[in-house]
This record gives sequence, C-alpha cells and structure tokens, in this order.
Amino acid sequence: MIALVYPQFYLVGGIARYLESFLENLPADMPSRPVLITSDEALVPRSYPGVEILHIPATHGRLDLYTWGRGVRALLRDLYRRGRIKCVNMHIPPLIPGLLLPPEIPVILTAHTTYLGMSGRFYNAHYFDSQWSAPSVFMKTWMERRILGRVKKVITLTEQGRQEVRSYGYRGPISVIPNGADIVKFKPDATVAKDIDVLFSGRIETRKGSRAMLELCQVLISRRPAIRICIVGYGPDEQLVRDGLKDHPQNVHFTGRVAFQDMIGYYNRARVYASTSFYEGLPGTCLEAMAMGLPAVVWKFLFYDNVVIEGETGYLAEPKDFATFANCVFRLLENEPAARAMGRRGREWLATRFSWRQLAADLVREFD
Repeated sequence: MIALVYPQFYLVGGIARYLESFLENLPADMPSRPVLITSDEALVPRSYPGVEILHIPATHGRLDLYTWGRGVRALLRDLYRRGRIKCVNMHIPPLIPGLLLPPEIPVILTAHTTYLGMSGRFYNAHYFDSQWSAPSVFMKTWMERRILGRVKKVITLTEQGRQEVRSYGYRGPISVIPNGADIVKFKPDATVAKDIDVLFSGRIETRKGSRAMLELCQVLISRRPAIRICIVGYGPDEQLVRDGLKDHPQNVHFTGRVAFQDMIGYYNRARVYASTSFYEGLPGTCLEAMAMGLPAVVWKFLFYDNVVIEGETGYLAEPKDFATFANCVFRLLENEPAARAMGRRGREWLATRFSWRQLAADLVREFD
C-alpha cells in the first residue's frame, strides 16, 4: 500500500483536485488501496471505496507546516513499521513536509510545480517578476534540491516540469503523467445561451499573467466595443485588474471566488476560453474548458504541449504578442461553426489522452 501525503486536500487548489480525481478513478483491480494523509483544515466528509483518510490536525501557526510534517513523519514510521505501507507519494509544493519524510521509507515525488519555474527563472526570457525575494527563492530551491536528493522517482505533469526537475541536477527516473479532465463531470449543455464571448478562469496573480490579462482585455475592448468578457477567480492582483478595467463595466464581469461545482455554468455560457498565464504545472482550467467543448487561446509555452494543438483544439500566440492573441480570439468569435468544431475536437482529444480513468491506472503502475 502507498501513502499519499498532501496537507491541503480539502482546500480549493489544483493539487487537491488532482488527488480527488485520482481517488475517484482508482482501478477496480488495484491490488491494495492507498491511504491518504492530510490535515483537517476545511474538512468536508469524503469517502472513496477502500481508501483510508488519516488526519493530522492543522495548527494554524507560523510553524504549522513544520508541526504538521513532524506529525506525518511519526505516523508514516508507525504505518511502515507495522507493514501497512511500503512507500510514500509526496506532492509538492508545499516543501516543508517533504523535508521531514522518514529517510528509511521509499518516496515517489509528484512535483506539480517548482520554485525555479514559479519565480520565472526557468525561462531565458523575462516574462514576469517573482513574488519572492532572491534570498527566498534561493532557500526554496535549496529545499527542493534536498527533497530531490532522497527520492526514488519523480512524476511531473508536463515535459516542461521534467526539464525543470532535471535543471536541479536530479538524475533519477522521471515519468511525465499529465493532469486529467473529467469529461463526465464536465459535459457541455447545448441548451445554455452563450452570453460570454471570452472567459478567463484561474488565480489572478503575477505568474498567472494578471497584468497580461489586463492588457489583453484592453486590446479586445478597443477593437470590439461590444465584447463580453468574464473573469472568474481571485488573487493578489484582483484589485489591480479591476481598477484597470473599471471604465468598462459593460464589457467585463468579475465573479470573484467561485465554487468548483459552479464553474460548469460559466464554461457553458462561454464561446472562447483564454489564458494569459506565464507559468502552470498543467493548466487545469484549460483542460476543464476543453472538456466543456471550448476552443482555447493561450501563450505558446511548453506546459501546453500536446494540450492546445494549433489550429485543432485552439491557438497559441508567442508570449506577450497581444495583437496575435487578439486576432486568434476574434477569428474564433467570427466563425462560430469553426470554433464549435475545434471545441469538439478538443473534447475528443481529452477523452483519448487525458482521461482520468486511464491516468489513474498509469499512476498505479508507477507506484507498483
């Protein structure tokens, strides 16, 4: 049996949704079910057939992750000593619990992102400013190297993630297994009226392209004064974007924080999904939008490789080429049959390459 370790399973976030989807799609013939070790922060009762969920209480202090990690360390040692588990699957970030894992227990690390990437230092070009100081980035990347130095295997979500991990000097085995899309849960409803031209969805922060989103919206509005844009999400740059678009209330609707289950309604109402994000592990909202039959327009980054396929499931523009990005959006808005066909191809592509049922089986094989 394997122990899945992640402290924020009940919170809204990409890793939490990743783990939930994996547990919902465990293969029926899996020889032993995993145990999930998480905190009780924002606990909502959940159950998955044969899966045991163990909670280490969250402390909500300055040392909360350290205290939680120490509790996990003791619990893992007890489970390992009693033969309940054979290895650990640790998900990062956050990093501190990974530093505290017992050295005698084999670890498979799932690196959803790295701080090298999140700070913008993976790219040769400068696309965004890091939210962390140079000493802070140094410390975070040092912690990542420490964790990578003791794991048996690494799983990343994209080829870009694999290259980021290699840049730390890790020479062990790396498997690239993407995030998935639930095409049963995310199913388009053709009866819903399309009253949103362009939909943005996700965290509103620097590395997710908040300032680029603001600039793109201004370009779109200047070229099509009647365009209808919806921005779903929240984050540290939310007020900056609101202030920058305050003169266009007829064009832009901000939703703020939206419950996960309510996202389907916004996808159904939209014609085009757009993202100006400069960094992702693997963009979950893009997968969701494509599952809902939306064509996608995004920057051309390696983390979109094999997801947004130029001219087939969407369009890619060179980073910060706002004119080309806007042209791609208008091309889709002005040719609805072509946009719908592209959306259908995207959904079909996800069904064959990003099905959680298949990906869960792939992950189980990696654990074995």
